[in-house]
Amino acid sequence: MKNKALLLPHQFLLMLLFLPLLLLTSCTDEVETTITYTVQEPVLMLRADLKQAVKVSTPRGLQTPGKIYVKGNYLFINEVDKGIHIINNANPASPQFVSFVEIPGSVDMAVKGNILYADSYIDLVALDISNPLDVKLVKRVENIFPSYGQLVHDTAKIFVARYEEKTITESVENYNTRIQRNPWMFSQLDGSNQFREFSSAVGSGAGKGGSMARFTIAGNHLYTVSLTDMQVFDISNAAEPQAGNKINLGWGIETIFPYNDKLFIGSTTGMHIYDNSNPTSPQHLSTYAHVNSCDPVVVEGNLAWVTLRSGTSCAGFTNQLDVIDVSNARSPKLIKTYPMQNPHGLGIDQSTLFLCEGQFGLKVFDIKNHLKVNESLLAHFKEHDAYDVIPLGTSLLMIGKDGLYQYDYSNVSQIKLLSKIPLASKTI
Repeated sequence: MKNKALLLPHQFLLMLLFLPLLLLTSCTDEVETTITYTVQEPVLMLRADLKQAVKVSTPRGLQTPGKIYVKGNYLFINEVDKGIHIINNANPASPQFVSFVEIPGSVDMAVKGNILYADSYIDLVALDISNPLDVKLVKRVENIFPSYGQLVHDTAKIFVARYEEKTITESVENYNTRIQRNPWMFSQLDGSNQFREFSSAVGSGAGKGGSMARFTIAGNHLYTVSLTDMQVFDISNAAEPQAGNKINLGWGIETIFPYNDKLFIGSTTGMHIYDNSNPTSPQHLSTYAHVNSCDPVVVEGNLAWVTLRSGTSCAGFTNQLDVIDVSNARSPKLIKTYPMQNPHGLGIDQSTLFLCEGQFGLKVFDIKNHLKVNESLLAHFKEHDAYDVIPLGTSLLMIGKDGLYQYDYSNVSQIKLLSKIPLASKTI
């Protein structure tokens, strides 16, 4: 027993020395390390197919609604990347689907007279909607939105239409090899880049879009914004849009809102104000800078109302409503900030503010006193996932993830639901 006791420390030391080798051998022989990651894979499209793809079809239900636009008695609802629903809204309590215009890559739109303008991936299309049952393509301005569609060059026969996320699981060895071959595989791209006698029903002027719009019309000009630029189009002859100046705006551009002779442009880093007294060549006046955040803007009188929200595409963590004095457009000044939950689009009708709070619903404020907005909540419709609104004097259009809502706000103390167009079953 005495000899065994003296040997134990030596045996223990040997075990400590050899144990790591035993474990290493075991792991090398039996365990293969894997890693899971996501990539954005390009989806290619032929230019020839794009040119033939615009057509009118029978009405269909809402699936993935996006931007909204109103012109006269008609509503236009974008079906993201697929086309535009045309809806007769002469009776807001009972809107009627008229037709669906198939436009691949369509996200934004605007209407002047009987001509509807929309993006179709890399092109601008002008459509005659005089007869909503027989919509006709009258003009295509090609290669005008190359940043949308990742066009390689102006004569390319194939372009990148969009990116689709794909999840991949593979061994570490293969993963390392793939990284060495393609170091850009993890670049995150926003796929989002993220409407009888029709003539008398819509009138000859322009319609009205929401605060999330990237297309807007002022007089005889159409203005579109991409992530970096503003493109001007002369639409004096509505059916023959002519591309004019392209103006660099910086990075992270999101929305455009016209007011009097100014253009207010929302971005992830601030609000830009442009003088539009010369509509062919808007001039930069000032920028109101803020932290990184999504940023739609609307203007009424001398005040601009800007919502900032957190979100993966905006890389921000701020959720608030800013009130900005723009009486001197060259020197905008922040007046007041109100905390919000997750503000998206917004709209103003005189002293009433309609504000979309995403999954937290729609809020309505009395803003007669812009310094006490937080004390003047008129209504909160919590059951919606609200994205954007268009106030029309006595009725409100509100689009969300679950469909289109219309409200009567002729009496703001008793706002009433007029109608709802819910999402249809997934059949598209």
